[in-house]
Amino acid sequence: MTAPTPPPTVSLGDPAPGSALLAQPRRIHIVAVGGAGMSAIAGILASMGHRVSGSDQAAAAVLDRLRAQGIDARVGHDAAAIEPGIDLVARSTAIGDDNPEVVAARAAGVPVWSRAQILAAIAATRRTVAVAGTHGKTTTSSMLAMVLIEAGLDPSFIIGGDVNELGTGANWGSGDLFVIEADESDGTFVTLPRAAAVVTNLEPDHIEHWGTFAALQASFVEFVAGTDGPCVVCADDPGALALAVSSGAVTYGTHPDAEYRMDGLTTTRDGVSFTLSRRAPTGDTELGPITLPVPGDHNARNAAAAVVTGLLLGAPFTAGQAAMARFGGVARRFQLRGEVDGITFIDDYAHLRTEVQAALLAASAGDWHRIVCVFQPHRYSRTASLWPTFADAFDLADLLVVTDIYPSGEAPRPGITAKLVVDAVLDHDPRRRLVFVPDRDDLVTFLRRELRAGDLCLTLGAGDLTTVPDDVIARFGPTRPAGGPAAVEP
Repeated sequence: MTAPTPPPTVSLGDPAPGSALLAQPRRIHIVAVGGAGMSAIAGILASMGHRVSGSDQAAAAVLDRLRAQGIDARVGHDAAAIEPGIDLVARSTAIGDDNPEVVAARAAGVPVWSRAQILAAIAATRRTVAVAGTHGKTTTSSMLAMVLIEAGLDPSFIIGGDVNELGTGANWGSGDLFVIEADESDGTFVTLPRAAAVVTNLEPDHIEHWGTFAALQASFVEFVAGTDGPCVVCADDPGALALAVSSGAVTYGTHPDAEYRMDGLTTTRDGVSFTLSRRAPTGDTELGPITLPVPGDHNARNAAAAVVTGLLLGAPFTAGQAAMARFGGVARRFQLRGEVDGITFIDDYAHLRTEVQAALLAASAGDWHRIVCVFQPHRYSRTASLWPTFADAFDLADLLVVTDIYPSGEAPRPGITAKLVVDAVLDHDPRRRLVFVPDRDDLVTFLRRELRAGDLCLTLGAGDLTTVPDDVIARFGPTRPAGGPAAVEP
C-alpha cells in the first residue's frame, strides 16, 4: 500500500438557482405545522429570519417547542389565520385543497406551496447535499451532519429523526452546506436543488406511486444525473451498483471494486468496526479504522457513506473517525428502550424486507438467548405490494410475533391484512415459531408472559409499535404470572 494521501475535495460551485426566493425575510404560514417534517421546516425558516406562524389540528408538545422558537403555533385550522401581510402558505402532504386556511390563502391571492416546494426553496439557499435511497437515509444524513460538524463546517440539516448526539433533527448553521433527506416516496426528491448526493440503496418501494420498479429506477437515474457535484453510491446493493456503473458515481462498500472499500468488517452487540481504503490506479491507500458504537453491517455502510461524502466535501478523515466513534444513533434506529428481569428491549423503524433482515442480523451478533421479533406491517398499500417479500425476512428470529397493519391514514382494503405476511412466512418455513396477535392489548399481555431472562425483544415497524416496549416493561412486577411463559403454536 502507498502512504496515506487525502482524497480530492470537490468544488460545489455556486448556490443553486432559485436561492433568491427566500433571500429576504418573509411572512410564512404553515398548515399542519405539528408534523415531524413541517415542524422541522418551520424551525429552519424561523432560524433563517422569516416570521413564521402555523396551525395544527390538535395540541401537542411540538407546538410548545415551536412557540419557544418564536413561532406563532395555533391549535385548529381557521381561515382567520391567513392574516394580511402573509407572503406564503406552505402545507403538508396531508392537507387537501378544502382546508379552510388553504381556501382563504388562495382567495387572498397568497401562494400555497407544498412541502416539497418550500423544502426546495430552502435547499436553494445553500449548497445542498441530498441523501437518497430506499433505506438508511435518516441514519446516513445524521452521520454526515456529525462528520461536517466535527470538521468545523457548521452545516445546516433537516433529518427525519432526532440525532441522539445532537438532540435535534433540524438546525440552521452558519456554514454553506445543507444536509437533507431526499424522499423518493412521491417523486419530489428530483426537484431538490443539490450540489452533492448520496444513494444508499435502491429497492422496490412506494410502488403505489411509481407503478413499477422500473419507473422508480428511472427516477434515481434522473436524481443522479441532475446533481451538480459528486454522487456517492453504495456498491454492495445491486440496485445502487447498477446506478453507479451507469453514472460513474463514487462508490463505497465491501465490494472489491468499490472506490472506497470497507475491509475487516466486524460487528458485535456493542458496535461495528472496519478499515476504510481508497482504491486508485497507483495503488490502494489505507485511510484508517472506523469504529461505531452501534451494531449492524448496515450501519457500517451508512458510516462509510457519511465519511466518504465528508471527505469529498472537505472534511478530514480524522473528523469522520471522531464523529463515528461517538455516534449514538437516531431515535427508532436499533434504539435501546430498556431492560427488565434480564430482558432487553430494542425498537427499530424497519418495515421493509431488507431493513428487517439488517436489524435481525445486527441482533444476531448480540448473543442473546432468544430473539423475539415483533413485526407490525406498515400501510395497506405497501402490504399489498410487498407481502411476498417477507417470506424469508425473519429467518434469524427465534420467535416471530406479527400484529395488525398500521394504516398510516389509509383506508382498509379488502383481503389485505397482516395474515398475508404470516402466510408468506409459514409457506417459506412451516416450522417457523410464529404467533399472530392483531390486538395491541393482547400483544402486550402475550409478551409479558412469553419473555424470559436472556431474551431480546425486537420491535420492528414504522407505526405505533414503538410504544409497546414501554407498555410491556410497565407490566413487569417483582414476580412472573403463575405458569411461566405461554406456549406458542405456529
